This record gives sequence, C-alpha cells and structure tokens, in this order.
Amino acid sequence: MKLVNQIIKPEIGYTLGAIFGLISVCLTIFNSKKNETPNKTTIELFLRTRSWMFIAVGLAMIVLLPPSIGMLMIAYLSFLGFREMASITGFRAADRTALMAAYGAIPIQYYLAYHQQMDLFFAFIPIGMFTLIPFVLISGGKTKAIGRSMALIPSLLMLTVFMISHIGLLFNLPISDFDLGYGGLILYLFLLTALNDVFQFTWGKLLGNRKIIPAISPNKTWAGFLGGVITTGFCAYLLRFLTPLSGGQALVMGWSIGLAGFAGDILISAIKRDLDLKDTDDIIPGHGGIMDRMDSLVLTAPVFYHLLAYFIEQPISILDKLSIAFL
Repeated sequence: MKLVNQIIKPEIGYTLGAIFGLISVCLTIFNSKKNETPNKTTIELFLRTRSWMFIAVGLAMIVLLPPSIGMLMIAYLSFLGFREMASITGFRAADRTALMAAYGAIPIQYYLAYHQQMDLFFAFIPIGMFTLIPFVLISGGKTKAIGRSMALIPSLLMLTVFMISHIGLLFNLPISDFDLGYGGLILYLFLLTALNDVFQFTWGKLLGNRKIIPAISPNKTWAGFLGGVITTGFCAYLLRFLTPLSGGQALVMGWSIGLAGFAGDILISAIKRDLDLKDTDDIIPGHGGIMDRMDSLVLTAPVFYHLLAYFIEQPISILDKLSIAFL
C-alpha cells in the first residue's frame, strides 16, 4: 500500500520524472559526443552521467518502496562508506575486533532511527561506541599506535554512520498536515545536496578565479562557493512543495544545505589530501567511491533533519513575509 501511495503522489512523480528526463537527455547527448569524438573528457562525461542514472534509480527506490526497504538501503550505504574509509585509512591487525564492533554498530544505529528511539539514537555512537571501542582496543594488549585507532574508528563511525543515519529519522518523522511523508523529504534532501554540488562546480568554472582553500581543494573558488549557496537557496524555495516548509524556511534550509554541503566536501577532501588520494575508491565509474558522492551528505543530512525538526514547530516568521514580498 505504501508503494502505491508514494507512486500516485503527483509532486513526487513529476519530480522523479523531471530527474530521469534530464539525465536521459544528457546521457543521449554525451553518448553521441563520445561516439563522435572519443577522448578522455567525452568518455568521462558519459560515465558520470550514466552513474547518475543508476544513482537516480537508487533514490527512486528509497523514495517509493516501503520505509523498511529504504532504511536498509541507506544502512547499506553507511556500511559501504565505513568500509571504504577504513580501507583507505589503514588499521593494525590488532584493530580487527574493534572494527567488527564498529560494523556491528551500523544495524543497531539504524534500528534506533527506524523506531524513533531518539535518546538512544543520539547517545549510542557518540557516547556508547566512543566508550566501548577504546576498551576493546586496550583489551587486545597492543599499545603500538593505539591512540590513532582510538581516535580514528569512532570518528569514521560518526562520519559514515551517525551523520548519514539522520536520513533514517525521516522515514517515521511525525509531521501533521503533510501528505508526502518521507518520500518528499528524502527527495528534497538528496536533490538539494546534488544541486549544490553542481552549482558550486558550475559557478566556479564560469566566474571562479580566487581560490578559497587551495591547500585542500584547489578547484574550490569563492565564486563557486557563494554562487552555489545562493542558487541552492532559490532551488530550495522552488522545491518546497516536497516539504512542509514555508517560503522563508525553505530559503534558510537551502542556504544551510549549501554551506553544509561545501563543508562536507572539504572535510572528505582534506582526508584524501592527507592520504594522497584523488578518490576514495573506483566503485562508481566517473565519480570514484561511495564517499566521493556522499561527502556533502555527511553534513547536509543532520543539518536538514535538525532544521526541519525546528521549523515544523515554529510559526510563520518575518522570513516568510520577506519571501512573499520579494519572490
């Protein structure tokens, strides 16, 4: 029944249709370019666009299928992200038990999210696992480089599991007078996160001269950053029909997602720079690894959840009056 209910929602159906239509057009164009003038650029554009099609299919499944299946898919992404980060950062043989404990935390965290066990959700990894993992490491009796492992394993859990698992809270988030449910919320979050990446890249290429953090990400510019954040805010305003947000709240949400997306991108870029890596993996053709695509989502997911939880409790504000006046 929930599958049928999500499919017949016109807002979700039209939005997904627009996504697949746009990707299909781009895929056709880039495939033609690749066949006409095969070179590194045209082949990469084709591979990246084809990968976006697969990503869009995954997003549609999360949005349309029953929440239990969608939750499992998000949890699997966390598993892949943790495994990917663990593989590139490297651990001692003595860390295996602690790593197994970290993997075991993933289903527990998502179980807590699915059942809205809020106190345990917010305490399990930041307190429980941060306490458990050092003692597991100590029990192994190997102290060489143990401090690095004590810091790194919980930190990776925070990045790839705790932060991403905020998406799981959206599946059963109680919101009155909002018919689209988790489908609209998750679609909105993923769309804005992806659009922010695209806009920051596009504005940076068009107008970017001044580098913002060249030591970490040489391609990031002030024009790309500011243009991306501002444009994402207006897209958030236009797409607010997927959410219970008012106009002013949607603008603030979009700008906040733009800032958080940039910060998440820089965060993972700094780790890769430290490890002298271009990508975290090559599992996604043209894109790299799972964390190369989920880097922005690491911070946009918790920002979206907490702002949404705050906004749905708030009355209409001066921001909404200004948005009506100017937009």
